[in-house]
Amino acid sequence: MKPIGPNVILEPAGLPNNMYRYLLFVLFLSAGCRDHQVSDKQVFHYNQPEGLTTLDPAFAKSQPVMWITHQLYNTLVEIQADLRIHPSLAKTWEISSDGLTYRFFLRDSVFFHDSPVFPEGKGRKLIAEDVVYSLGRILDPAVASPGAWIFRGRVDSITPFRAVDSLTVEIKMQKPFPPILGILSMQYCSIVAKEAVLRYGKDFRRNPVGTGPFVMKSWEEGQNLILHRFERYFESDSTGHRLPYLDAVKLSFLDNKATEFMEFRQGRLDFVNDIEASFKDEILSKTGNLKPEWESRIQMFKTPYLNTEYLGILYDTVNSLVAASPVRWKKVRQAMNHAIDRRKMMMYLRNSIGTPAESGFVPAGLPSFSMEKVKGYRYDPVKARQLLKEAGYTADAEVITLKTIPIYAELGAYVAKQLEDVGMKVKVETVQRATLLEEIAKSKAIFFRGSWIADYPDAENYLSVFYSKNPAPPNYTRFKNAKFDALYDKALTETNDSIRYGIYQQMDQIVMDEAPVIPLWYDMAIHLVRPGITGFQPNPLNLLELRRTKIAISY
Repeated sequence: MKPIGPNVILEPAGLPNNMYRYLLFVLFLSAGCRDHQVSDKQVFHYNQPEGLTTLDPAFAKSQPVMWITHQLYNTLVEIQADLRIHPSLAKTWEISSDGLTYRFFLRDSVFFHDSPVFPEGKGRKLIAEDVVYSLGRILDPAVASPGAWIFRGRVDSITPFRAVDSLTVEIKMQKPFPPILGILSMQYCSIVAKEAVLRYGKDFRRNPVGTGPFVMKSWEEGQNLILHRFERYFESDSTGHRLPYLDAVKLSFLDNKATEFMEFRQGRLDFVNDIEASFKDEILSKTGNLKPEWESRIQMFKTPYLNTEYLGILYDTVNSLVAASPVRWKKVRQAMNHAIDRRKMMMYLRNSIGTPAESGFVPAGLPSFSMEKVKGYRYDPVKARQLLKEAGYTADAEVITLKTIPIYAELGAYVAKQLEDVGMKVKVETVQRATLLEEIAKSKAIFFRGSWIADYPDAENYLSVFYSKNPAPPNYTRFKNAKFDALYDKALTETNDSIRYGIYQQMDQIVMDEAPVIPLWYDMAIHLVRPGITGFQPNPLNLLELRRTKIAISY
């Protein structure tokens, strides 16, 4: 293998791909941390294989952008590991009794990063007008933020955001919407400096000015991005030590996950998100633990991740595809749910990374989740066959096509085999991701693989997938149920969390009974961290949190 520059390796011509990966894996086993530079500065290195398109939080739609904007900016409130709303730029807040007015009281100790956009290049204090400008920018058609949906139809259409005084902000709602606090924690709602947006225009994407724990030092697109510690960051730890602990963060952009993992094993990266599929069986046991030979070489963190992996079934009986298919019968959809052995699937296809989805569509980790109150489906092939018989399913029934993308072809084959074992006829068709998204959005896929990742930690985000007034997205199955819709509307007017959670559970049970989806597993984020890294904090939203991270050992 011939090195090309510091980070790229050419695959030898003619060498089979699996042999190439094996040779890389042998290198991983023998590699140590000797190549990591010894330094008195704490520099955290990580790789972003998907690349990075912008540093503007108004476009924080993808995980790479969310992760980096989380380092550069703050929001009014934030979600921590306990999935509760915590203060951030706002130290406290009040909600009116009718649920229509939210008043936030800002900290008086927050500064923007130093930047040429300010007089003498010195960052000024954050004020309420900055919040009004930043949130209003999301709704501005000229900005065309993909996050406009978070406020559209929810906040007041005339004066949604108002500065009461220099440190008080008011948000007016069209109607009560209790999840709004969670929405305000999203990276879309990061507070930016108006001066920077006006000066840089479209080039603000690479000239960020925020209040976050790190400030951008340099960005060579496609090569690396360097952040430095913001010395005037407002947060401190319990001893009064100003955060963050790290001096810098450095990103690389290697697009090959195998090469990324080799860099990690050689000590040139401090963190890897997830395990490259080709090495999963080498590193993890079937029970999801590190194999003994890796225990001293890697720290592994696993945490519930608010993502439900599922199979969707088109529910719209008016659609000609459904009208001619056996999936139009509820008992067939229920049989399909009972036919899949989720526990076996998790062990052999996922190395036990995740939890079998045997409750509802709402994933484990959310406060309203309840295995006792929402009954899903467990593997029961006998019951599946009985339901098919009761539905009138016969051997001459139309073949059901499961559509998925290539990386889930093995999962598709597993599901098809399980359904065939109970007497159903299923074939798997793999298509490119863009094609699949287009087909399910246009109701051209009758049976498809999908996933739903939380935008904010409230079950409403998942249940909105089945609200009949919603288009696709998010209602890809075209589910329609009058009782469900009535409960959904009721939930959004209920300010008592306990009562609202009970309504959510009723809604989730309706979805399970009607079976427009087959939940497969509730996901788990898996992070590999280099020995010597402390204070790394995984979280259910899978945000990269580095404020309290330390590098305890230099290699």
